[in-house]
Amino acid sequence: MEAEKWGKRIRAYRKLKGYTQAGFAKTLGISVSVLGEIERGARLPNERVINKISIELRIPLQELAPRD
Repeated sequence: MEAEKWGKRIRAYRKLKGYTQAGFAKTLGISVSVLGEIERGARLPNERVINKISIELRIPLQELAPRD
């Protein structure tokens, strides 16, 4: 459930900032399939990936983190 919340927020912010899934995955240094799994909620991103996403999207971690 937690992974789904992260994934939905990451996908929404990625699209809002105009990144394609392939371009964003390359920027983060992960494969498109891993990013797809994260966005679908099949994989919880690790702390390193979350930090990179926050930096690349220029969004504070507090904003990116799912709300309860």
